[in-house]
Amino acid sequence: MSSKRFKKLPEKTSELNAETIEKVLPHIKKNCTAKFDESVDLNFQINNKQKKSEINIRTVVNLPGGTGKKVKVAVVCEDPKAVEAKDAGADIVGGDDFIEKIKAGELNFEKLICTPGMMVKLSKLGKILGPKGLMPNPKLGSVTEDIKKAVNESKSGQAQIRNDKDGNIGLSIGKKSFSDDQLIKNYNAIIETFDKEKANITLKGDLIKSASITSTMGVSYKLKLVKNI
Repeated sequence: MSSKRFKKLPEKTSELNAETIEKVLPHIKKNCTAKFDESVDLNFQINNKQKKSEINIRTVVNLPGGTGKKVKVAVVCEDPKAVEAKDAGADIVGGDDFIEKIKAGELNFEKLICTPGMMVKLSKLGKILGPKGLMPNPKLGSVTEDIKKAVNESKSGQAQIRNDKDGNIGLSIGKKSFSDDQLIKNYNAIIETFDKEKANITLKGDLIKSASITSTMGVSYKLKLVKNI
């Protein structure tokens, strides 16, 4: 049974014509009537099913307006790098001892960063870290000697763009409390990242088939992209 709050929201918004984010944002914020600071979320459907191959997007984007979320970051590194990791604000820092805890199922973090030297050991934990999306990846900047930079970016507003097997990608661009300018800057950063990804892959047709925007407890609106990607 729908709540009284939900019943007051607009109906059949997904059937409306697609509009630009600038036109849709006022409606999204108006519909944020829950008693907490709702997330503003994007959903994309990409054209990942190609005749001869399947496209998978795995990348990160630094959101200039931040995410509004506190991310718990763990670092696996050699002792000389431990101080650098702690000074950068890592929540958990360890070496072989920490790897043993991960083996035992202790996954009390949301982002895992490691040095190239430790990646050899972590790679053996693919069955544990992989399904959770926690395995460090050089392409995503989470396997690096520059631990300070990696931790800072993870803490300051980095989001992962990753599609599922059906080509769906979901990620947040911030909170209801964010200014329109913050949300639009984050959105544009994501669109620019998709554009760069498209340039690096062989693709027939557009990469993004559809896009929509919603809030945690709100309804969905179709988004009109400024250009085809």
